[in-house]
Amino acid sequence: MNIALIAHDKKKTDMVNFSVAYTHILNKHSLFATGTTGKKISEATGLEVHRFQSGPLGGDQQIGAKIANNEMDLVIFFRDPLTAQPHEPDISALIRLCDVYQIPLVTNLGGAEIMIRALEDGYFDWRNNVK
Repeated sequence: MNIALIAHDKKKTDMVNFSVAYTHILNKHSLFATGTTGKKISEATGLEVHRFQSGPLGGDQQIGAKIANNEMDLVIFFRDPLTAQPHEPDISALIRLCDVYQIPLVTNLGGAEIMIRALEDGYFDWRNNVK
């Protein structure tokens, strides 16, 4: 499966810790991330991560394009709800595309842990028949 990993600045440590904890699951999938987040995940885990631009420089839109082309299966996006983001329209567009194309999206650690366990248990096998 193609999995996007995105984290706002104040949530990058949470994303790295999540990736370290679940490396044994993530290493079975193709990973995509926005710039700095992808670099930090790769450095901490040794996982191969395709990196797009940072979110404010178009990374969210690049991931959105993968969603629109049916090339993304899951988005894990650790958002910071307490800090204004200069690229909020891009974030909203990404979330809208997940809804339009029925791509599972989680925006916090609790949801991500449920989603990654479901992935491990094979509950996303239906995505393989969508493409």
